[in-house]
Amino acid sequence: MDHDLTIDEKRVYADRTGADEVLIAAEQGAVVASLSDDRVGEFGLDYRAAVRDVAAEGNRRAVATDEDVLVGDYDPTDFGPAVAVGFHDGALLAAGPGGQVARLDDGWTTLGSVKTPRAIDGGMVAAESGVHQVVDDGLRNVGLGGVHDVVGRGLPLAATDRGLYRLGNGWMDELDGAFRVVASEEPRSSGGREADGSEASETPRATGEAGDRTHAVGEAGVFAREAVDDWRAVDVPTDAPVDVGYTEAATVAVTETGTLLADAGDGWRTRELGVTGVRRLAVQA
Repeated sequence: MDHDLTIDEKRVYADRTGADEVLIAAEQGAVVASLSDDRVGEFGLDYRAAVRDVAAEGNRRAVATDEDVLVGDYDPTDFGPAVAVGFHDGALLAAGPGGQVARLDDGWTTLGSVKTPRAIDGGMVAAESGVHQVVDDGLRNVGLGGVHDVVGRGLPLAATDRGLYRLGNGWMDELDGAFRVVASEEPRSSGGREADGSEASETPRATGEAGDRTHAVGEAGVFAREAVDDWRAVDVPTDAPVDVGYTEAATVAVTETGTLLADAGDGWRTRELGVTGVRRLAVQA
């Protein structure tokens, strides 16, 4: 298959009115796909070079590449090679392949070092050396090991080589087996403004409450949380996803081989994006 041709055709499959954007990190670059409910519209390569991770918050976005952390319209930040990026308290965090973790203020402020960083979410870093939490201008190891992914907002969750855990009075078992992915939808504020300056939702909902969308992917398949310590298996029509995210209308996932999945309640729709080596996705509403 000619992957570049498939992507560059930018075929439109649905009305983009009110569409969200899904950012995908792939070995060919950063793909941006529009999503209206569970229908994929225009998609294409927005940046051409291997991308290791993507993150979005409000109207901001960041990508981790083998050369640098890029922000906005792929502007350099002089971080150097990066494997993970994420936003926390309005600031951008990044981790390098050597384990350094830093925060972007006026420039990069080094927070500390971890062993084999893999993901960043909500002020927590998932690494081979455990879950590390950003505390002031440093990092604190809060336990576990062999961690591949983390939810650092609301009720923290960690996907590890030995199981899925939630943080309460210490780390508690949620599911047994090796897990590589865990995701939970962003909490909705009860007032004020979001990070992009827009009015926040009037409906309060905190991540971690029963009913919020939370998923995990492991050697036994894909699971959705019904309530704390209550999970159900989810059938997907593809290989296991490498990441999961959420729009207001749909649960979104992507596979390593470039299949984008979306479920707005009537089952999964799929679209081949024509990329490979996919690592992560981020949803920008």
